[in-house]
Amino acid sequence: MLGSEPAQNPLVKIETKMGSIVVEVDAEHAPLTAANFLRYVDEKRYSGGRFHRTVTLDNQPDKKVKIEVIQAGVNPKFEKQDFPPIVLERTSVTGIHHLDGTISMARDGADTATSDFFICIGNQPELDFGGKRNPDGQGFAAFGRVKKGMEIVRKIQKSHANEQSLQPPIEILSITRYSERVRT
Repeated sequence: MLGSEPAQNPLVKIETKMGSIVVEVDAEHAPLTAANFLRYVDEKRYSGGRFHRTVTLDNQPDKKVKIEVIQAGVNPKFEKQDFPPIVLERTSVTGIHHLDGTISMARDGADTATSDFFICIGNQPELDFGGKRNPDGQGFAAFGRVKKGMEIVRKIQKSHANEQSLQPPIEILSITRYSERVRT
């Protein structure tokens, strides 16, 4: 169609007590994972949630493959009410790799991701398909990237923690769709 522009990926704003993080959700390349995340966003299940985990190079002594991420989850009142797990969209299919600022779904085994997500600090290729962080080599489902607020991500990562548990957790005031376009 003449004059039409390609559809833009949705933006979400993660409002925390430490500041705002704006994430572009890649609904084109990771449609299942993006739809899952946006379902939790639209139902406001992350409001009152928290960043509860920080993984630094220093707090994973038993791991041969070290990573750096912060992890968040839903409001505790929804913890036992997750939607069904989603199929793992592997990075080998989506082409979205775990680079600095990538947002991805946490999981135990393949096809187990529900609501917890993490944000990468620095490039984390061992989280991609074929990476060695997870014994099954399937990687994690990356589905977007931080467009604004990496300084907040780094500040959360450096917050006080007992091993990998943030003490206290960093509260998520809200995660909502964000309509203002952010310049890259």
